[in-house]
Amino acid sequence: MLNSAGTPLLVTTPEAESRQLIAADLRCLIAQIESSMRLIDAAMIDAGDSGDQAGSTGILVLDDVTPRYATASAALNLCRAGLCRALQYLSDSGDPV
Repeated sequence: MLNSAGTPLLVTTPEAESRQLIAADLRCLIAQIESSMRLIDAAMIDAGDSGDQAGSTGILVLDDVTPRYATASAALNLCRAGLCRALQYLSDSGDPV
């Protein structure tokens, strides 16, 4: 069907619209995970700098918090990879998401 300007009307199906909404939600989740990973990285840097005294020899002592940050970061990285894979599966359907 053509509109009065002679260009075809864009018609979205409920399935395509649903995929687009899911894709947008996945992108939002990926962005939130990346934000959390940056916060964890900053917290790990702060934890490492907290024991640094002026004039120290540059030795870094890992505290008991660092492994928890590293584990949390690794878990978020796996989650992000899974969400990216899910987003790829949606786009493999042939329709842009």
